Amino acid sequence: MTTDISRRTAIKTTLTTALGFAALQTAKSQSQIIGANERIRLGFVGIANRGSQLLDAFKIHTDAEIAALCDVNTKTLGAVHEKFGNNLVAETDFRKLYEHKNLDAIVIATPDHWHAIQTVEACKAGKDVYCEKPLCVTIFEGRKMVEAARKYRRVVQVGIHRRSSPLYRELAEQGADHLVGYVTVGRSFRASNMFPNGIGTAEPTEPPNELDWNLWLGPRPERPYRSTIAPYKFRWWDLYSSQMGNWGVHFLDAMRWLLGDESPVSLCAMGGRYIVNDDRTVPDTAEVIFELPQGRLLSFCQYEACGNSCLATDERFRPLGEIELRGTNGTLYIDERKYLIKPEQAGQFQAKGERMKEVAAEKTGGGSNQWITELHARNFLDCVKSRALPNCDVEIGHRSTSMSLLANISLALRQRLDWNPEKEQFLNNDTANLLLHYQYRQPWKLEV
Repeated sequence: MTTDISRRTAIKTTLTTALGFAALQTAKSQSQIIGANERIRLGFVGIANRGSQLLDAFKIHTDAEIAALCDVNTKTLGAVHEKFGNNLVAETDFRKLYEHKNLDAIVIATPDHWHAIQTVEACKAGKDVYCEKPLCVTIFEGRKMVEAARKYRRVVQVGIHRRSSPLYRELAEQGADHLVGYVTVGRSFRASNMFPNGIGTAEPTEPPNELDWNLWLGPRPERPYRSTIAPYKFRWWDLYSSQMGNWGVHFLDAMRWLLGDESPVSLCAMGGRYIVNDDRTVPDTAEVIFELPQGRLLSFCQYEACGNSCLATDERFRPLGEIELRGTNGTLYIDERKYLIKPEQAGQFQAKGERMKEVAAEKTGGGSNQWITELHARNFLDCVKSRALPNCDVEIGHRSTSMSLLANISLALRQRLDWNPEKEQFLNNDTANLLLHYQYRQPWKLEV
């Protein structure tokens, strides 16, 4: 922090890396004394992009053994196989990977439309699961994943890795309402200026020889290959993913966690493909507002035609691009490394003056996405051994992913929707309830 903040901050807590790094180093040192027969043998399904980051996050833990790899792209599979050693099992079909009895757990980083089938089948095969976010592409799928984890007594960690962030965990333990007074508004943003060409445009072609395109499509309808879908640009196609799910799940999860809330009771999303000229089927600009039963509003904004930070408070704390929680006494701003509480000033008809003192804290090192992912991997490995629920258990991941999926349904119908979080059904809206799931392409099924 700057010296200006030091002078003007009444209460300053410095969050050094000691807490987080100590936790990681202690876990590493403990793992070093575990016998070889207690190492956790991991199979990785989907090893490009995020999958490669997860490989790096798990390999630092000496009680984790990268034992098997799977990818529908043989070129990717071959490159990663060579990097980690040719003695590893390598498969192009996850079903064959699951047949290997010596695997203890599966790490899933495939496109979102595959997460449900692959997680449920892993649970049925007796494997624990680390599944990347968003958990799934339909709310029905998410509930089935929870059911599978409970039925087969599997540890299922969802890759919403802020749940393992020491900074976020400290704030969650205190509770946002305790820190800044009752919070009535939470806001979050993801901004990236993709104007004018976005993900680009491409004509349908034959798929690359190294890609099993039919298996990549899986339960979704058959269609010609396009280079603007795979390998990574599927996130801008609503059949396979969404930016609401890709980014919104992180920030919506963090806000509801710090507030102690589970699910919304109503929501409204608006947006569209306004200006970016590409092949996408998801909006380039969208906003969703959720109403929570406790009496507060949460919003997530996806801006892909403008990129400036939305939550920056002033030059001392710029940029601050994750979440903002607005309470009666102050506003809490948080990013990966630091947080700031700005005091509220008394408003109209109220006695003048600040309602609290400014509070600032900074993590002076660490805090990167990869570092937090390493902590999240560590928590998963610990829970595989202890059988405890992980930091982002599948039920937590389902509830947070559901918020993003609800937003997508509201966008599709262009309607405000009322939601029953206990029954996981829309109230008096049969059309919306039809969008809670879709019919899989044969032969794929989701059977718990």
